[in-house]
Amino acid sequence: MDVVRRPRRGAAGWAVVMERWRVSGLSVEAFCQRDGVNRAGFYRWRALLSAAKPPAALAATPSSVDFVDLGVLGQVAAPRERLQLRLDLGAGLVLTLVRG
Repeated sequence: MDVVRRPRRGAAGWAVVMERWRVSGLSVEAFCQRDGVNRAGFYRWRALLSAAKPPAALAATPSSVDFVDLGVLGQVAAPRERLQLRLDLGAGLVLTLVRG
């Protein structure tokens, strides 16, 4: 009998698997069986990824925070000074705004 080897997933790949499981509404066992995911690997990566997340109080989701008021930028720096704002949006996506 031939052994089917699946490609290894990194943290990003497992994060996608966790999101698919979260929205599936299935138990871990049912999800892993349906999608051919190794249960031991699932539990290991779920623990690793949840340990890497910031505390819930610091994590902002689109449903919980739609707008963050940073105040008036003119009070932070004189209008002619350079101002750089960097937002790490997660999943490797970074938004950088530069004035001046």
